[in-house]
Amino acid sequence: MKVIKCADVGFDCPGVIKAETEQEALAMAAQHAKEAHGVEEVSAEIVTKIKSVMTEE
Repeated sequence: MKVIKCADVGFDCPGVIKAETEQEALAMAAQHAKEAHGVEEVSAEIVTKIKSVMTEE
């Protein structure tokens, strides 16, 4: 299980994303960023940051 904690990416947010695959986790993170934080476009820089804080559970 891949886990992303929104706070680890740099947002003041208690959100936690859990998904079976990295691809699924990244898609869920992008959707969360748009809905919860108003991020219009998830840049390559943001994806790199997300991948760097993603953990395995």
